[in-house]
Amino acid sequence: MSTARTAVVTGAARGIGAEVARRLAADGMSVAVVDLDESACRSTVEDIAHAGGTALAVGCDVSDEEAVTAAVERVATELGPPTVLVNNAGIIRDNLLFKMTTADWDAVMDVHLRGAFLMTRACQAHMVQERFGRIVNLSSTSALGNRGQANYSAAKAGMQGLTKTLAIELGRYNVTANAIAPGFIETDMTAATAARVGVDFEQFKEAVARETPVARIGRPADIAHAASFFCSEGAGFVSGQVLYVAGGPRD
Repeated sequence: MSTARTAVVTGAARGIGAEVARRLAADGMSVAVVDLDESACRSTVEDIAHAGGTALAVGCDVSDEEAVTAAVERVATELGPPTVLVNNAGIIRDNLLFKMTTADWDAVMDVHLRGAFLMTRACQAHMVQERFGRIVNLSSTSALGNRGQANYSAAKAGMQGLTKTLAIELGRYNVTANAIAPGFIETDMTAATAARVGVDFEQFKEAVARETPVARIGRPADIAHAASFFCSEGAGFVSGQVLYVAGGPRD
């Protein structure tokens, strides 16, 4: 069995995924930085390398079964068996239900749920063989419902159900599965949300901060800290949990 850990982080070219990748590298893991456009991953890889870590840029459409199989095989060959997986890749196609197209629904489901399923299925074989695994799925407070996000909310609620089932099925192999449900995090995606509703992003952030008990908005580093814990050796007795990282209580 391997002792060095290799992590795969999807959607890691920017935002939350990039910060999680940098944090896991700082924790001593080799990290596969996965995103749709391999060239977009280079900045994250360079950050990790400059800090003394090891990283590999991997281009992959996580909703494409053959692409996922090839990507995970490449990671296993070049970095080692992937025993840590963070399913972060996601997109938004927000709209009110009566305006939402079938294509918008399918696109969100494909990236979030199908992508997480395919990546997890491919990586779990290595985790089972190594008798060690850490799976972290990115959910959202939108899983509790959010206007204009029927597709995204359903996908993020699905991530929680997937997480709990993985915890049940894989626990006997020393594989844990947990979910992080972020609240408002300052990223390109939330900037796009502000633009969609026609609100200045700075004003949007100020309004959210006023409604948040800790009186600030979230940062990608907040999610990276939580992911670091779930992926650690010491978190082996924590599985099937959903952690709301949202600056205050959530159901």
